[in-house]
Amino acid sequence: MAGKIFYRERSKMTDGAKQPRYILVAVSGVDLKVYGQHLRMCELKQIADGVGAELVALARGEHHGTKQH
Repeated sequence: MAGKIFYRERSKMTDGAKQPRYILVAVSGVDLKVYGQHLRMCELKQIADGVGAELVALARGEHHGTKQH
């Protein structure tokens, strides 16, 4: 079974910023230690290829302040 690396886009990104755009959220089925939390897509792809894992993009949910009960 191949492992999975779960990531999502950072919420406080501005267009044209020279900062890593993605946040590593979770890793499943892979023995992997990650020391950086904010990563670029090319870095995520290289890590996934290196350990034989699949990248899984997490969908953004609703903002907690806009939800009606």
